[in-house]
Amino acid sequence: MSRLSRANLKSRESVFAGGPELYRGDIQAICPPNLEECVMAMEDCCEEAYEAQQLLRNGTYDLPRMTKILGSQRVFLLIDEGTVKKYKADLVDEIEPAVNELLERAEQGINTLYKKESALQTKVEFARVKSSSTAGILGPQKLEVRRLHMLTKQRQRLEEEVEALESEIQAMELEMLK
Repeated sequence: MSRLSRANLKSRESVFAGGPELYRGDIQAICPPNLEECVMAMEDCCEEAYEAQQLLRNGTYDLPRMTKILGSQRVFLLIDEGTVKKYKADLVDEIEPAVNELLERAEQGINTLYKKESALQTKVEFARVKSSSTAGILGPQKLEVRRLHMLTKQRQRLEEEVEALESEIQAMELEMLK
């Protein structure tokens, strides 16, 4: 039996001075069966709504705790290995060209540094030779030292031109790829 059907159905006392007047049709009225079914269906709906309300209250009872849990930065999701492999392959396809380009740039930078290192070593050797040989250098030796110095400078200029041309070629290749 529903909680509404258990309600006190007695009439309330009138606030007016006169006595209670009964409507004679109420005493003799018989409820049609359709109306009784409707009332019962309405009571069932009210019970369902009450139970849903209780369920909702019980479900949201620990809302602050759930908010804290859902606000967490670490969320774990279980997925199958095929999905992981698919996303891993997509990531490799997406990142691999950029990584290869960075590796090429690094190799070029290393080669440039090696060239600079060799040029500096040549300068150091030249300075050593120059400092040791300037004390007792004769005219033809001075010419030889000067010629060596000019050739070293020419070599450095040519290496710089080669680097500039290589960078232009790379820029053109990148433009063509785009």
